[in-house]
Amino acid sequence: MFERPRFGERAVLVRIGLGSHADPLDLEEFRQLARSAGVEPMATVTGRRERPDPRYFVGSGKAEELRLTAEGCQAEVILVDHALSPSQERNLEQLTGRRVLDRNSLILDIFAQRARSFEGKLEVELAQLRHLATRLVRGWTHLERQKGGIGLRGPGETQLETDRRLIAQRVRLLTRRLGKLRQQRETGRQVRAQIPVPSLALVGYTNAGKSTLFRALTGADAYVADQLFATLDPTVRRVTLPGGTCVVAADTVGFIRELPHELVAAFQSTLTEARAATLLLHVVDASDPRRDEHITQVNEVLEQIGAQSIPQILIYNKIDRLERAPGIERGSDGEAAAVWISAARAQGLDLLAAALAERLARCARAARVRLPPGAGALRSRLYAAKVVRAECATEDGSIELAVQLPDAEVQALARIPGVQILEPQLIPV
Repeated sequence: MFERPRFGERAVLVRIGLGSHADPLDLEEFRQLARSAGVEPMATVTGRRERPDPRYFVGSGKAEELRLTAEGCQAEVILVDHALSPSQERNLEQLTGRRVLDRNSLILDIFAQRARSFEGKLEVELAQLRHLATRLVRGWTHLERQKGGIGLRGPGETQLETDRRLIAQRVRLLTRRLGKLRQQRETGRQVRAQIPVPSLALVGYTNAGKSTLFRALTGADAYVADQLFATLDPTVRRVTLPGGTCVVAADTVGFIRELPHELVAAFQSTLTEARAATLLLHVVDASDPRRDEHITQVNEVLEQIGAQSIPQILIYNKIDRLERAPGIERGSDGEAAAVWISAARAQGLDLLAAALAERLARCARAARVRLPPGAGALRSRLYAAKVVRAECATEDGSIELAVQLPDAEVQALARIPGVQILEPQLIPV
């Protein structure tokens, strides 16, 4: 959202408690966000208000304290851990003489730094432009900005309208490009659907250890760092579970409290990996004192993207910080509901693999599948997925295969033209 110096910058952090005092844990998370953006926190300003101040959000007295603090520590930017209106940002900038970024702008800036894939960069730019479109009032302070009837239109409005038109044109262009990329991604997903392999999606609060677990499970060279939003672009790899069951695992972007709506909307295609999964692996930092609150916040985001009905298993990570032994927790129905592990120290990974194989086996079916004579490619993919248990040829040249698949994958096979499902039976647990 702004030009970033090569060696970082000094910042003052602001966190106001609305109705109660500012939570130190919220402030610490915001401090981590600032460091993830390459900013050096120099000072912190906290306070308490019953409701936001319409002009400064923090109140006039606190705003003056903020100005003096920024001058005292020679800060170049002020970061506010709240969503500010355009006028509140502008008023604080005019009073302090420094740039002001709210929480949404900071997260957007981090995403802009971390996106590596072409699709991810387009999604971030689209989110930034939609966010910027509401903040054009910050520019052109030397020109008239009135909007209204006769006598109120000035050169400032002309420039603002030009900016709005340019942003709208760019948004339409990015939307078309992302639409094409989503079609390509959906095509690839449909091809994978023809390969009846269950899919796992790692979801969870940011910095819970998803990428570390993904690397431990798949051996993929996923980027791992002790910072918020270390990775953004989804990575997909194949994993073989105990018993020979093959699954596809996807590492997705981490969630956070008050995740900007622009990002949730822009990253729909990336989050589709979670929405289309057979099973969600909900990774939780077991050592975090607010882990239950984080679980709730992640589930809220999953509901926003339409993935709330997908079965999930809780994975309590980082048990080495609690000095707790690995283990499996089961629900009232006897299913594995949670697994306690340490991905960094490879503790409990065997229990996790066994729990995954068990959960996937519970939704599996044994079926006989009849393939038409020209379906050699589909036959090869079924064998590659290691789901074929027996094969026989028929007089008309078709092939009958005995397969063991998740129920959803059997239904997906049935939708392929020419494929017939014979004698589907639930596999006893």
